[in-house]
Amino acid sequence: MTRPLRVVAVSGGLQRPSKAAALSEHLLDLIADEVVCEQRLVELGQLAPQLAGAVWRSQLPDTVERELAGVEQADVLVVVTPVYRGSYTGLFKHFFDFIDQDALIDKPVLLAATGGSERHALVIDHQLRPLFSFFQARTLPLGVYATDTDFVDYSLQNEALIQRARLAVQRALPLVELTRHARSAITDEVVAA
Repeated sequence: MTRPLRVVAVSGGLQRPSKAAALSEHLLDLIADEVVCEQRLVELGQLAPQLAGAVWRSQLPDTVERELAGVEQADVLVVVTPVYRGSYTGLFKHFFDFIDQDALIDKPVLLAATGGSERHALVIDHQLRPLFSFFQARTLPLGVYATDTDFVDYSLQNEALIQRARLAVQRALPLVELTRHARSAITDEVVAA
């Protein structure tokens, strides 16, 4: 029997609770409704004090190293960042600066962001896609962007956004299934050897 897919969400929200974390959890739940998976949420706001001042990965404490390893070992990533000044947060970028540049090759990545208004919606295509293209990850075709008005008490309430999130996950499933089959084939080869 193969193990469940490891789905890791990285929330770039700086506080708790955060809309980025709420959107991350919503997307994780949608994926879990479709495939057997282990879910993990990495909240960068909680790691901020441990990330600050580190220039090299060797300078990071074990708690941050475990989160980095979790991202690198994930089968599927969900990344969500709040928009600050037209881009992802500095903390979000700082975290991904420590990720091994080959660790995300061909990994499916669902991109999402939160912002104060619709005018930041292009952050997914203009900021997040290029970042994950550097990693040679497979960014999924449909991103999810949510504004402050889409939430009530850190819960998604806008039905159009909920439907878009569901559609993003549905359109991601073929690539997720390919990832599952590729992982199973590799596991079978290792066992046979």
